[in-house]
Amino acid sequence: MTRPAGFRRIVAESLAAAFLDGAWSMPEMFERGTAAIGRPARWLRAVAGRMRAAFPVVPADRLREVSDAIERDPAFDKALRNPREAPRIRRYFCPAPAMAPARPEWGIPSLPTTGDIASWLNQDLAHLAWLADARGLACHKRDARLHHYVYQWMPKRTGGVRLLEAPKPTLKAIQRRILRDILDRVPAHDAAHGFRSGRSVLSHARAHVGRSVVLHMDLEDFFISIPAGRVYGLFRTLGYPEEAARVLTCLCTSCAPTDGLEPPHRPTFSALTALYRTRQRYRTRHLPQGAPTSPSLANLCAYRLDVRLAAAARHSGGTYTRYADDLVFSGDEAFGRTTSRLAIRVAAIALDEGFHVQHRKTRIMRHAQRQVVTGLVVNEAPAIARREYDRIRAILYNCARRGPDSQNVDGHADFRAHLEGTVAWVRHVQPARGAKLEAALRRIHWPEG
Repeated sequence: MTRPAGFRRIVAESLAAAFLDGAWSMPEMFERGTAAIGRPARWLRAVAGRMRAAFPVVPADRLREVSDAIERDPAFDKALRNPREAPRIRRYFCPAPAMAPARPEWGIPSLPTTGDIASWLNQDLAHLAWLADARGLACHKRDARLHHYVYQWMPKRTGGVRLLEAPKPTLKAIQRRILRDILDRVPAHDAAHGFRSGRSVLSHARAHVGRSVVLHMDLEDFFISIPAGRVYGLFRTLGYPEEAARVLTCLCTSCAPTDGLEPPHRPTFSALTALYRTRQRYRTRHLPQGAPTSPSLANLCAYRLDVRLAAAARHSGGTYTRYADDLVFSGDEAFGRTTSRLAIRVAAIALDEGFHVQHRKTRIMRHAQRQVVTGLVVNEAPAIARREYDRIRAILYNCARRGPDSQNVDGHADFRAHLEGTVAWVRHVQPARGAKLEAALRRIHWPEG
């Protein structure tokens, strides 16, 4: 007897829905399964028993996992192969998905269905499905007006390019809502200092002040290394049912074109390998660099990485913090004797967690040399590098002497705001030096208009 393609999957999903549409007990599961296929069957009792054993707690929000388990069950497989026992679906069940929040005290909204998400976001279902773009078709449209993101290739300071994926206004507003009402309520690991309230580059640097040895390592393509599957796993961990988790994941991830990625002049084998990895990451659903939700999702998805690296640092007698893709470890002289082994261990842990370390950026900095953490010197206290301070002071002096236009070599649209922000940052890190720069800033004559 020839059956249509996907018949096996349809029957498994129908039985899973029947098992879940009521009490999670053997008699009732068997009764609903019998109603689904229209007649009692010995193999059905065996399947129900194994599902009950495989999922001791009611898997109310795990319809796909239950259907996958049924599809792999030997009794179900044997029944499908036997023409006399092959099941036919006589009745369909529709169990209501349930929200099971991981931590009720976080207060994340209960959104068990796609309809609940659409109402929460004030969108109709069709428009929400178009924005979610579950099949990743939007980025392949030739007309840029049909894209959900504005793509712009930006040069890296260390060479190469990175793709900035800026969501368009409607999707950006949705992502801000997800960030504010869901992601911001979930705490990241204590070692994460980037993109968190009350944390900054300065707090990241302060954790490593006055240490004998500082080890700095860098992760390759941090945001786009986090695939949609990991984001989906996070939303499932927070308690969202399968379908709701898929919709939220699709709203926060994207696929992207790779037209701007070209091999470097005279590429090495390692450079070509890294380029291939980057292309594959962009082509599959990933965290877009430029979306409001990406920094927070990156921190939460890297939680297990932070846990393992913090444990490795403690085992070596050191301290660990992370600011986005910058991994920093520090400690005393005893720690310094283990840094080479620790660097190997860190690279192995990162690889196991789905990240790649850029080994050419690994630095072991001892106290006798300048120790720099995210642009700040940390030998004695967090400080702006002397060369950078002198550069800013010279710009301010030349602005007062020759006029601001003579110093705006990078073409800042609002050069005054740029200088004020730079001086404010220096004052935040080093108040005494910042006060001197502020005095120099006040001496500049800005043209009116």
